[in-house]
Amino acid sequence: MSDGHLQIVVCGAGPASDVARLIVVAREASWTMAVTATASAANFIDIPAIERLTGNPVRTSYQTVGRGRRVPTWVDALIIAPATYNTVNKIALGIADSYPLTSIAELIGRNVPTVVVPFVNAALAARAPFQHAVATLRQEGVRVLLGPDDGWEPHPPGGGAERQAVFPWATAFRTAAQTAHRSVDQ
Repeated sequence: MSDGHLQIVVCGAGPASDVARLIVVAREASWTMAVTATASAANFIDIPAIERLTGNPVRTSYQTVGRGRRVPTWVDALIIAPATYNTVNKIALGIADSYPLTSIAELIGRNVPTVVVPFVNAALAARAPFQHAVATLRQEGVRVLLGPDDGWEPHPPGGGAERQAVFPWATAFRTAAQTAHRSVDQ
């Protein structure tokens, strides 16, 4: 029996190669999950290994040749991690120019509890478009793990490799699971 179904969207940034850490944490909590990867994330992740761990195909586009839709239509929570500068800005603007972004837009529109964990450097995070995007997403009810209260800060330019090892996969899952259970209880 599953406690919930987690949709994971992985973007092309260093921590993407460690997404199995999130999958293991969710599986230990008896959640099922499926992974969608942006085109650039596909270069970071081990797709066959992720498919073995989740039991679902990794989706990168609207149609995957030879594979039917096996992902449950009901999603209890969505985690977008690592979320790049580009993806955070596009989500906030409602840009849905790829399968992952369209999926994200729909799930947020369906009020699925959503957690975004940006992986950006401090120079990008200081830009007004990014700050507006984070504020917009938070106003829409999306939980963005970023800032001192969340214990997750942008890294110095060129310092991403050191931060990758401490990417908050478990925190992202705990936050999503708590939010999902609260929305079910209400």
